[in-house]
Amino acid sequence: MGGVGSVTHLLDTHTLLWMVGDPDRLGPAARGVVEDPQQALYVSAASTWEIATKRRLGRLPHADVLVTNYARHLRRLDLRPVPISDDHALVAGGLDWAHRDPFDRMLAAVAMVEGWILVTRDPAFGSLPGLRTLW
Repeated sequence: MGGVGSVTHLLDTHTLLWMVGDPDRLGPAARGVVEDPQQALYVSAASTWEIATKRRLGRLPHADVLVTNYARHLRRLDLRPVPISDDHALVAGGLDWAHRDPFDRMLAAVAMVEGWILVTRDPAFGSLPGLRTLW
């Protein structure tokens, strides 16, 4: 975890991709968090799964470098991987939320179960009660 007074954040998939390949796209608050060494930053296995899936489908062709050197990028950026737990899966599957994207549902569930803030610019998350977001 981060230092004293730190807050724990979970990165949305696009936040991770932009940290690696296009950091200028990060919002001001997101940039402040990801550049602060006192903040604990996590990446869900759901994002790893989403990146690999979309790369395979040709929707993220620029993700080759990230996929090939995934663990190295996480270490370089001081990002901590978080596995998907049964609790995460149960909450994701049970969310009363019209949003159907399974990756987003899992990211929301991980943040909610762990009490973390989701770093995302996706407005779809704003309609989910109990989820804190930052951009």
